[in-house]
Amino acid sequence: MPPAPDLSLDAVYAHDASLATDHGLIVMRPGKPNRVAEGPHHSAFCKTLDVPTLGKIAPPGTTEAGDILWLDAKTLLIGHGYRTNAAGIQQMRDLLAPKGVQVFSAPLPYGPGPSACLHLMSLISLLDEQTALVDLPWLAVETVDLLQSRGFKFIEIDASERDTLACNVLALGSHRLLAIEENHKTNARLRQAGFDVRTFPGHELCINGSGGPTCLTRPVLRA
Repeated sequence: MPPAPDLSLDAVYAHDASLATDHGLIVMRPGKPNRVAEGPHHSAFCKTLDVPTLGKIAPPGTTEAGDILWLDAKTLLIGHGYRTNAAGIQQMRDLLAPKGVQVFSAPLPYGPGPSACLHLMSLISLLDEQTALVDLPWLAVETVDLLQSRGFKFIEIDASERDTLACNVLALGSHRLLAIEENHKTNARLRQAGFDVRTFPGHELCINGSGGPTCLTRPVLRA
């Protein structure tokens, strides 16, 4: 995207300000005030790529795509926490129900508190259609039950690497993953489970700003 004076450094974590669906982009309204300007920029840029906008989240709703996971093509899981509120989740339901997409809410823990960036994707990364990397003690029982009922198998992060974003791993397909180099123990577990883990040093770009490799990407088309 072109630079703009109303974008902050947080805009480098491009995942959060929009969500790609099979029917067009949904423009998020982030719960962090300095990020609200990002969504309209995503929408305007995607129009230049002929990617349509399906809808926009409006006040009092807040949503950040870091709280949103596609479990399959017709099922969306949305974390309810400090960045995504109940009104935002309801607006997502209203937008997607006519398209046959079911939206589930996943309660998030208090964690480090409102000032921290705790997204659903801080606690779950989907590695393939049936495997999830999880920070299990921080997930709600109902979320664990939902994932298990859908046949997901879990790989747990090493708890000592929670603060270095061990759970934030980007799936590239064909069992290839992109992960933060500093999380040696969790990366070893992933390799032991048969994944090809590529790494990069993430101290400055990721750990300092609480945004991992998934946060740094925003796919604009679903295939």
